[in-house]
Amino acid sequence: MRYEAVIGLEIHAQLRTKTKIFCGCSTEFGSEPNSQTCPVCIGMPGVLPVLNKRVVEFAIKTGLAMNCRISPYSRFARKNYFYPDLPKGYQISQYELPICEHGYVDIVVDGVKRRIGITRIHMEEDAGKNIHERDCSLVDLNRTGVPLLEIVTEPDIRSPKEASAFMRKLRTILRYLEVCDGNMEQGSLRCDANVSLRPEGSEEFGTKTEIKNINSFRFVEKALEYEIKRQEKVLSEGGTIVQETRLWDSERGVTFSMRSKEEAHDYRYFPEPDLVPLVVKEDWIEEIKSSMPELPDEKLKKYTEEFGLPQYDAELLTEERPIAEWFEEAVRLGGAPKEVSNWMMTELLRLLNENNIEIISCRVTPEHLVKIIKLIEEGKISRNIGKKVFADVFQTGKDPEEIVKEKGLVQISDTSELQRLVEEVLKNNPKEVERYRGGEQKLLGFFVGQVMKASKGKANPKAVNELLRKKLSS
Repeated sequence: MRYEAVIGLEIHAQLRTKTKIFCGCSTEFGSEPNSQTCPVCIGMPGVLPVLNKRVVEFAIKTGLAMNCRISPYSRFARKNYFYPDLPKGYQISQYELPICEHGYVDIVVDGVKRRIGITRIHMEEDAGKNIHERDCSLVDLNRTGVPLLEIVTEPDIRSPKEASAFMRKLRTILRYLEVCDGNMEQGSLRCDANVSLRPEGSEEFGTKTEIKNINSFRFVEKALEYEIKRQEKVLSEGGTIVQETRLWDSERGVTFSMRSKEEAHDYRYFPEPDLVPLVVKEDWIEEIKSSMPELPDEKLKKYTEEFGLPQYDAELLTEERPIAEWFEEAVRLGGAPKEVSNWMMTELLRLLNENNIEIISCRVTPEHLVKIIKLIEEGKISRNIGKKVFADVFQTGKDPEEIVKEKGLVQISDTSELQRLVEEVLKNNPKEVERYRGGEQKLLGFFVGQVMKASKGKANPKAVNELLRKKLSS
């Protein structure tokens, strides 16, 4: 029997606020353990939470970007469970009345567009962190009360590849909005995956398992691939799937049982008595909507339709907002879109990766690139010299024209000088000249290379080609 996977994701995104969701403690990552706590976030008796308005703003922004309905009336709830890193013995979250519902995100996998439904987006506080050592466990409560958005999808995902594509798209949107840095290694973006199998063609859902805290796109894909194979094996051998929570072991490449899966009633949700219901007015939603940046899908459409870029270029350039903005500024300054795209993809992104730096820290500006392109178009430097100048600007931040002048890189277009170089190369390579005239036309590239080498890359390639053809055919 053939089976179809049914996958839903629950993603926790840590919000980029300076302070926690219900108190004034810092959310900065990497501080001394338990140095960013107060009576409110560690749940001392008699304290009261106060909602951080910026958290609500970020939730609304995210909901709008994911085509959700923003609830004018939502409410916080207590989710009760006991764990060492949860000092109050409950987590303040949202349950029946979340702030955002019924949205969607479009993804493209293998050229096919898929729409993944968003069930809900709600606000909640993070728990602390357990640190397990050889003979004891320690608790760091710095993360307690850090604001999170939980984004829950519909069970619309049908493959591990789609799950990974959805996570990448979600991260891109959150980073465009600047509401979450998307750093999975530091835990600012965490994913739980629910997966079940059903016979192909069936509409009924199978028994699902949940895989907790997957912290990379690759592991999302690998964990789901393993779990689907595991469930297929159980079902094909006549067994039944147990509803449970499992963990992903990235070293062994397997999922393993952690505990039986809780249901909502296990958490004994009830309305949070210390917080009034949240009422969001329409004019505030409109104000937030008007302040939002152009999102990846809008940019992708503009880059292919208005700028005439191929789909591949457009997808790469719109993946990160700072890269898209760098590209648009270069085009605004007069760079031809495809030419700018070529330079960014072959030179700029390569150098950024090699040096492990972000584009916002890069010394090369859009203005620098446009100047280099102009120098090439005017015939003052060759494209190869342009690449060397670009690398120099990347290292020093100097003006391209200054580098060309300082290093004497101006292209040789003087016909008499080029003719001398061409004659010298032909004289030094008589056998190749004979072979060329005997019909080996591809040797033209060899001669061009030799002239470029003799001129230290400064000869005008177009003029060199013309002179060589003329000389070799005479």
